[in-house]
Amino acid sequence: MTELGSVAWPPAPIRTERLVLREPEARDRAALIELLASPEVGAFLGGPRPRDESEREMPKVPRRRPGLFVVDLDGSMIGQITLYRDTGHLRQADGKAELGYLFLPESWGCGYAAEACAAALDCFAGAFPGEPVVLATQTANKRSMRLAAKLGFTEVERFEAWGAEQWFGMWSRVTPSDRPGPLPTGRGP
Repeated sequence: MTELGSVAWPPAPIRTERLVLREPEARDRAALIELLASPEVGAFLGGPRPRDESEREMPKVPRRRPGLFVVDLDGSMIGQITLYRDTGHLRQADGKAELGYLFLPESWGCGYAAEACAAALDCFAGAFPGEPVVLATQTANKRSMRLAAKLGFTEVERFEAWGAEQWFGMWSRVTPSDRPGPLPTGRGP
């Protein structure tokens, strides 16, 4: 994995109204195995991972790495977010920061993914002003497509990979200080 420059990433836990984004801990192991073994979660990722394989291979304390957040609701893991520089699995990402997310099915439809991803993107934008973030998902994954749109990702291209049509989008928060020239006033001539 490529580091995100000299800025400490991820920062201390990120707190939202309902969630905490934090590093993985030993107590997350069972939920991580459930996440990887879920047929619903794996439907657009090449299928679920066999539970016995995850049980055997996952360490007692799940691996920590920069840009990996456990999404915690009331002390329990409900999902994970990754936000780190692409490691070359997509030529389109070209070393840009890439957002990924996986949530347990019982947490779907509650707005947790949007809340957690928006908080991570805001924190990222504060640490790396003006730097874009990319995201790829299968076009057949309607939930993921809606989340990408809600977060403000715009389509760059569609392509075929892993036996399915993929959607590739980009996000960039441009703040008034990042914009060149005067700000538009919204008034006509």
